[in-house]
Amino acid sequence: MSTASRFDRFLNVPFRTFFLLWTPVLFSQIAEPITGLIDTAFIARLGVEELAALGVGTVVLSSVFAVFNFLAVGSQTEISQSYGRKDLSTGRRIGCLALIIAILIGTVIGMTIFIFGSEISTLMGADGDIKSHASTYLRFRVIGVPAVFVTITSFGILYGLGNMRVPMVIAIAVNTMNIILDYTLIFGYGPFPTMGVAGAAIASTASQWTGAVCCLAIIRKKLGFTFDIDIGDAKKLMKIGQDMFFRTGSLIIFLLLATRSATRLGPDSGAAHQAIRQVWVFTTLLLDSSAITAQSLIGYYFGAGKIDKSRIAARLVCIWSLLIGLALMAVMLLSSNLFAGLLVPPSGTVLFYPAWTVSALFQPIAAIAFVTDGIHWGTGDFRYLRNAVIVATIIGSSLLLTAEAVNKQSLTLIWWITGFWLFLRSVFGAARIWPGTSRSPLRLGAGGI
Repeated sequence: MSTASRFDRFLNVPFRTFFLLWTPVLFSQIAEPITGLIDTAFIARLGVEELAALGVGTVVLSSVFAVFNFLAVGSQTEISQSYGRKDLSTGRRIGCLALIIAILIGTVIGMTIFIFGSEISTLMGADGDIKSHASTYLRFRVIGVPAVFVTITSFGILYGLGNMRVPMVIAIAVNTMNIILDYTLIFGYGPFPTMGVAGAAIASTASQWTGAVCCLAIIRKKLGFTFDIDIGDAKKLMKIGQDMFFRTGSLIIFLLLATRSATRLGPDSGAAHQAIRQVWVFTTLLLDSSAITAQSLIGYYFGAGKIDKSRIAARLVCIWSLLIGLALMAVMLLSSNLFAGLLVPPSGTVLFYPAWTVSALFQPIAAIAFVTDGIHWGTGDFRYLRNAVIVATIIGSSLLLTAEAVNKQSLTLIWWITGFWLFLRSVFGAARIWPGTSRSPLRLGAGGI
């Protein structure tokens, strides 16, 4: 079945179609975190300095990739809409422009980190052997930064075309290669010497360039290349980048403040918070997969000018995402003892349980917050999402700081505030659709149901 016919069938068999699109996206999402865990386990065998250095390097690079993820998100929206209009020439032009920008930005950032790797490590609090290892890791790893940008942009292009399976295959293959090279280069095997932290960076870089080349070959086959660049398209992508920058920055600010508040309560609170946060990192992958799938579906219908079908699709993806959130809530509530035993020191369990329960109860709310993000990405409503997240973050951050100022904070309260922050995001996201504000792309007056 072609992707277009699968999109068209979504309204008739929504949940099966959504699952067929959502599942490969999920596997694409979880491949890298699993590799990261294995990478961490390998480096941990070298020593605490090497492990700390890996933490410095990965935080720096993951922050960079998160900030510039707008190339993937923007490409997916533009291409899914052009696909719905049956105007792939526009999609081809925007996709190629996004890839060119990805290579240019990736090269500039890679060179900057390569030159100032030591200074960046110092800013991250590293010194002595940790600084030396972190600088080494960054200087080898940044060679692959342009490849990472090309890959994440390519995934956005392919998602926009409704091709969820190819990114999954590439993600699994690249991360499998990374794991094999990790062991070979970190510890030395056969003709390869023991390279330690540098080996881990080289393994990642080699794998990432392999993935980037594969992505470019597939996009050439599926979409084609063109150098017919339109300055208007460039301005549109950069405007999306501006909105996404402030949105992502607001998210990071709130999460950092929540972690800071938990850490200030003491080591037990900090440990319990970290355990809950790590599980949330995994649950967000499932919810983000819903957002990515919703973005392609809504973009397809919206690009075709079918506002009524876009609204129906929005309702259906919200129902499916809510079911996923409810399932996550149930799993978390039923497995609290398991995660407490695995992730929390005995002294921190008394703080862990009530906060864990609150975090579990808000999973369905988080599901709506995520999937409505995807819906609005699909319509290109980036400015509204930016403003909604900024407002929610101002309110949530004010509550965190107020609780700290009056000395009433607790780990459970921090998670109640985090849940309220998600609740605000979900309300803003849903209200933009039902009933829809005057400027909403999916408002009733725009021809909806």
